[in-house]
Amino acid sequence: MADSLIETSDASDALPGLREPRLWREDGWTARVIKNEDDDGWAVAMHRGNEVEPALVGPWTMGRDKKNPKPLDRTAFNTLVKTASEFVRRQEQQLHASLHPSVTVSAAQGRITVTLDIVPEDDNPSALLSAHDAGGEQLAQVRVRPGFRLNRESALKWIDSGFERPA
Repeated sequence: MADSLIETSDASDALPGLREPRLWREDGWTARVIKNEDDDGWAVAMHRGNEVEPALVGPWTMGRDKKNPKPLDRTAFNTLVKTASEFVRRQEQQLHASLHPSVTVSAAQGRITVTLDIVPEDDNPSALLSAHDAGGEQLAQVRVRPGFRLNRESALKWIDSGFERPA
């Protein structure tokens, strides 16, 4: 085994760990230093698990010779994992928010929270519009088209209609 390669094993990891100057794999993450296609510099691509597309790609530091990339090390790898994990978490939160919007309005019945739960399936996309009172009790639920726009106006209009299915 080469001096620059250290293999580790982790029962939670599907891929074996390894540590090389341009490739570091550990704890379900892989950092690979790559040539930056946009300029003469270097970039690092962070992959989670066996995913083909990188979770994050960012610039990487040049080495002392100003020609080759700086080698990966534990500190850099840990920082990259933290940054990539936060980026993935924000993407997941944004996706969840876009698929599950909600609005709370004041109506004659009191404060009502209206939610739209979108299921973005390729063959049969669907969405459920629901209303809950301040105590969390469900007042109504109807199926709507996935493109239904939930906002304050559409929520109030639905409530005022007696929770009839929107057109």
